[in-house]
Amino acid sequence: MDLDAVIWLEKWLKSYTGTLVLISHDRDFLDPIIDKILHIEQQTLNEYTGNYSSFERQRATKLSQQQSMYQHQQEKVAHLQSYIDRFRAQATKAKQAQSRIKMLERMELIAPAHVDNPFHFSFRTPESLPDPLLRMDKVSAGYGENTVLQSIKLNLVPGSRIGLLGRNGAGKSTLIKLLAGTLEPQSGEIALSKGIKLGYFAQHQLEFLRADESPLQHMSRLAPKESEQQLRDYLGGYGFQGDQVTDPTARFSGGEKARLVLALIIWQRPNLLLLDEPTNHLDLDMRQALTEALIDFEGALVVVSHDRHLLRSTTDDLYLVHDGKVEQFDGDLEDYQQWLVDSQRQQSQQDNPAKELSGNSAQQRKDQKRRDAEFRTQTQPLRKQIMTLEKQMDKLSTELAAIEAQLADSALYDIARKADLTQCLLQQTQVKSKLEETEMQWLDVQEQLEILTKEFSDADI
Repeated sequence: MDLDAVIWLEKWLKSYTGTLVLISHDRDFLDPIIDKILHIEQQTLNEYTGNYSSFERQRATKLSQQQSMYQHQQEKVAHLQSYIDRFRAQATKAKQAQSRIKMLERMELIAPAHVDNPFHFSFRTPESLPDPLLRMDKVSAGYGENTVLQSIKLNLVPGSRIGLLGRNGAGKSTLIKLLAGTLEPQSGEIALSKGIKLGYFAQHQLEFLRADESPLQHMSRLAPKESEQQLRDYLGGYGFQGDQVTDPTARFSGGEKARLVLALIIWQRPNLLLLDEPTNHLDLDMRQALTEALIDFEGALVVVSHDRHLLRSTTDDLYLVHDGKVEQFDGDLEDYQQWLVDSQRQQSQQDNPAKELSGNSAQQRKDQKRRDAEFRTQTQPLRKQIMTLEKQMDKLSTELAAIEAQLADSALYDIARKADLTQCLLQQTQVKSKLEETEMQWLDVQEQLEILTKEFSDADI
């Protein structure tokens, strides 16, 4: 699914009134839809109340109780804090840049929740960082006689971090192919610096892997002077452990192939990174590891992705590919979502001018505004109550995690600490009971909001 389709599906599922069991690797897609997480860890099913962001906070608290992980957690937090300080000092006032600061600060808070991530890698320092890396001047491109994009002007320098937006088929992948040199321009000039080194990820590259060769063989061809142990250690950061290092890639899933392609790209120390839907086959842990690695990347980045968390965390500027043009988008991803709605409405008006003329009279627009205002007024108390209850559930879940961490300490079961154990068990029972009560209140208010929303929706039909 592209970003437009994900946004549409999210909107539809939010209004769905039935029971929903959802598996997804897209955290921003999960957040507004779900109210409970079932986390499978060490063959155990753990339940967390709230959405994915709430789960991360609760799990961060739970893991912070485990002293063996404390030092590693602090290192990750300190690293992110240093990056935030550097970025804030040089960031523009652009809306997307400010959105990225907020996302980095949030990542710092939930870093402990990912301390046991099985994937751990970083981009190697590029051998050179020429400035500019690439320049496009009045470039047009397409296929055969069909022109898809025209008059493109783009200047990529070290530190450029661009996310491409646009509807499916608008030309985002065409622009990436132009930058990668796999598509020749129809007109205009593309100037590449002498020291440029491209790292290009696209879905079709997964098929270029040699099916009869293992990850170790792929790496050995790329780095023949490195020892086998060094290559094994490197591949371990991408989740290839033990016998899997020598397994032929013919047996690999799409996610495993994507991880191997990323490992091969990163090894080559690119200074210009072009990523076309890099997260398609990746699970949440690998997406988190890739996001953290991209934060530290020193070269230029151009990315197409339906993963809004990755776009918010790693890009400073958004460019819109639309109607044959590539232009900087003045806004963030929330503004882009509104742009999609507005452009769809505009297209509908062009396709059905007579219908729109009769349906958009001044009186009807006035009535619609009145209904919208009435809806906001009537639902505001419910929405406020939901937010309050969610905060209470977060707090109670955190308290419960801390109590259960104490109960996991074998020293608490010493005969001399019987009173402490009794008190701890009593607290666990009380907090669990309060959490269940709050959850029932939350479900009740959610149901009231859904009924009211449906009533207004039916009235508009």
